[in-house]
Amino acid sequence: MKIRPIIFSLFCLGSLSACAPQTDDLVAYIAQVKQNTQVRIEPYPEFKTQPAFTYKAAKLRSPFAPPLERSEPVVVAKQANCVQPDFGRRKEALENYGLDALSLGGSFTSQGVKWVLFKSNDGSLHKAKVGSKVGLFYGTIKKITNNSVMIEQLLPDGAGCWQREETTLTMSSTAGENKNV
Repeated sequence: MKIRPIIFSLFCLGSLSACAPQTDDLVAYIAQVKQNTQVRIEPYPEFKTQPAFTYKAAKLRSPFAPPLERSEPVVVAKQANCVQPDFGRRKEALENYGLDALSLGGSFTSQGVKWVLFKSNDGSLHKAKVGSKVGLFYGTIKKITNNSVMIEQLLPDGAGCWQREETTLTMSSTAGENKNV
């Protein structure tokens, strides 16, 4: 009984030794290629030293700081009994966007105050309430409901006066689309 496993083992060993690869010619070829190959590494290029740069704009505004809010004074020919926006007041954040760049994101109430969320076309989110300024044409939020916002804007009429116009943004309107009422 013990002879069978020994015979089986010898048979397996014999069959495996018959599968040994003949690589003598391959080894000889690799040795020949290594002898005939010359390794040539080019030297690194020589770099010329550059003169030092002198910064001459130190007195100017840093390019990494936001520009100061400087706007040219608006010269308006005022007429009697006509609506004029307040050109001297500081603008709010939502006045940097046209109404076509804003979409209504939703509304909520916090401590009894109704707020609305606007999403601008650059992806930022802004909150506002009744009385907040919005849009490029001196708009004021007049009314907030669950799915719409009424904004009163002042549009120039070309004769030095400004006309009131009401615009309603709804949840279904997207940035770039306004619905006038």
